[in-house]
Amino acid sequence: MLARKKPFISALIGALVALSIISLVLSLVRVEDVSLPPTVKYGMVFDAGSSHTSLFVYQWDSDKENDTGVVSQTLSCDVQGQGISSYANNPPAAGNSLRECLDKALQVVPKQRDVPAYLGATAGMRLLREQNSSATEQVLAEVAKTMQEYPVAFKGARILTGEEEGAYGWITINYLLDSFTKVGKGWDAANIFGALDLGGASTQITFVPEGSVLSQNEASGVTLYGYSYNIYTHSYLCYGQNEMLKRLAKELIVVRVQHPCYPKGYTEPVSVSSLRSSPCTASSDPRLPPGDSTVTLEGSGNASACLAALRKLFNFSACGQSQDCTFDGVYQPPLRGQFIAFSAFYYNFKFLNLTEGQPLAVVRGAIEGLCRRSWQDVQNPQRLPKYCANANYILTLLLDAYKFNETSWNNIFFQMKAGSADVGWTLGYMLNLTNMVPPKAPARLKGHRPSLWAAAITFIILTLLLGLAALLLLLWV
Repeated sequence: MLARKKPFISALIGALVALSIISLVLSLVRVEDVSLPPTVKYGMVFDAGSSHTSLFVYQWDSDKENDTGVVSQTLSCDVQGQGISSYANNPPAAGNSLRECLDKALQVVPKQRDVPAYLGATAGMRLLREQNSSATEQVLAEVAKTMQEYPVAFKGARILTGEEEGAYGWITINYLLDSFTKVGKGWDAANIFGALDLGGASTQITFVPEGSVLSQNEASGVTLYGYSYNIYTHSYLCYGQNEMLKRLAKELIVVRVQHPCYPKGYTEPVSVSSLRSSPCTASSDPRLPPGDSTVTLEGSGNASACLAALRKLFNFSACGQSQDCTFDGVYQPPLRGQFIAFSAFYYNFKFLNLTEGQPLAVVRGAIEGLCRRSWQDVQNPQRLPKYCANANYILTLLLDAYKFNETSWNNIFFQMKAGSADVGWTLGYMLNLTNMVPPKAPARLKGHRPSLWAAAITFIILTLLLGLAALLLLLWV
């Protein structure tokens, strides 16, 4: 009986060996690298401006696209109260003001200490540093102390330079509008957008000029998506919207009590001591009333007189005959390309319904009409008195200072969002930080195509079944 079954057992063992070899071969051939899904990372940035503070939370995949993290906005939160520079006399309150937004951020990010958190302060703190460096350090220390209490990887609170603020805003705009990825695909640097930013204490202009930037003080180099850009950027401290209004009030007080930018019938008391509290208006002027007296400004609603008064805030004569100069003797190459105007540029023109690309003549007519309105016509008493001054200041800044004209005006687009993200310097700051970290390759494993994996499993099962059958036959014999 054994002799009769021996050939059958030999055949089973032979088949077992063959199937084992096939399974081994299938396990080794066509092995491919398989990428695991990238992990999501988060980061948060506080924008500590001169008049208010906002928190932005961003997220991006751990893998990279052309060595630049693909970042999107997850949350924005406005901090209650004024900017942190207003807490110079009460630094702990600056830190406490951030808590509500930090609590909201922790509801959307993992509660782990690997989420980087930054605070960048801009012109308000730059002014406070000029006035009181000790108070500046105390405010930053209190802000840092508060942020370190939260389960985040606090990376520091610092004051950005004006040029950093301008450059990061420029990066944000072109990232959100997908400009960087189009360069080299039918686009060149001429298609990159410029950035116009107007804050409470400073204003910035940033763009890619036709040639090289002649002044190194305004030159900055940025590399994104495999391309290097030499950009022009300049920040004008004391030329932000709020500081402009203070400087204008000071000039009007020493000349006359009528305010041509305010509506007729509107009055505003101004404390002379308040003008001495800002470095932008603190310079001594013998024409100012002594002590802590109060002067009442009376609105006259005169658009042309308003423009004339605003022009006196700029030192245009310092440029002489130079065409590559804005004001105060500051170098600027000729404008190039299209620009996105955001922050106070946008908010003022949005109020006037002038953000739809209206021609310059229409814009001027709308502003003149606003300035002629009397105080009795006011529909928004809290802000309307300032809009005539703000709008005329924007015209003066863009046309007389930055040298836009009737034709190039059409290259300015007033907007505050692109996609679902806010336009500002914080996203550009986050992009720069993700790019400085060496790119991490996503985790990879060895694997098979599904069809080969299924075949290998099938042959392994057959091998086991035949092996089991051969074992049972041997035991039965």
